[in-house]
Amino acid sequence: MKSEYAKKYDMKSLICIWIALCFIGCGNSEKKEVLELVKEWNGKEILFPMESFTTVLGKDTFMMEENPEYKVVVYTDSVGCTSCKLQLHRWMELMHEVDSLAKGRVSFLFYFYSERKNELNDIFNRFNFVYPVYWDEKNEFYRLNRFPSDITFQTFLLDKSNKIIAIGNPVHNPKIKDLYMNIIQGKAASESEGIRTKVNIKSTDLSLGAFDWQQEQTVEFILENTGERLLVINDVLTSCDCTTVGYSKEPVRPKDSVALSVTYMAEQPGRFDKIIKVYCNADSSPILLRITGEAK
Repeated sequence: MKSEYAKKYDMKSLICIWIALCFIGCGNSEKKEVLELVKEWNGKEILFPMESFTTVLGKDTFMMEENPEYKVVVYTDSVGCTSCKLQLHRWMELMHEVDSLAKGRVSFLFYFYSERKNELNDIFNRFNFVYPVYWDEKNEFYRLNRFPSDITFQTFLLDKSNKIIAIGNPVHNPKIKDLYMNIIQGKAASESEGIRTKVNIKSTDLSLGAFDWQQEQTVEFILENTGERLLVINDVLTSCDCTTVGYSKEPVRPKDSVALSVTYMAEQPGRFDKIIKVYCNADSSPILLRITGEAK
């Protein structure tokens, strides 16, 4: 029989491989880079700053010290579109789901380093995000840990000792979400990809042209199941809250099609370039769709 150490080592190696597979849909060189990054960070202890303070909807609050079985830690800096990176509605859905399955065993820690505090508070109020967030005004959290520059790897699942057991953003990648949920529920990670099929899309890149920025715009992508198995769409993620997608949740039979209705509502005038990721049981998953245009 294997020792407990050997079992833990095997599980750690399997999780590393599984995380790498979650991110890779292309060549071996990229897979190697991701695997090396995951191996480097898996098992590291995350250090927390002493001077960060918490707020709820922009108002200072007090956080009770707690040490649950698991922690999901999210680091967000001021680079890029904060609303796009956050996807707060998805975090609220995930937190509700986790709480229903593992009540009291998992805490969510959101650390922010941003000079645009008012903008962030507006986003929290817009989504009624009534959970505490940590303001790290001196960016101590980053200085203590030197997180990877890629935002894909700035979210972590920690154990009770604050050591990383999984890395990746579960609201940006359904496979990472499945991994987090499996670990929290004590299930083993699996490398199985299940039943696969093939998908054909006439166009993956559509332009909305120029339009009044206050007018909602909608366009359709048609996915045709050209394989021999049912096509199942597991999730559809957008690069920004300003883009939403509607589609049938029913499995698509071979030779049938499903329409993805993409709606864009500009937050301000300007050119835009948005990505939609379709996670499904196709060989090409995730399928990347793109909409562009100019809101005037």
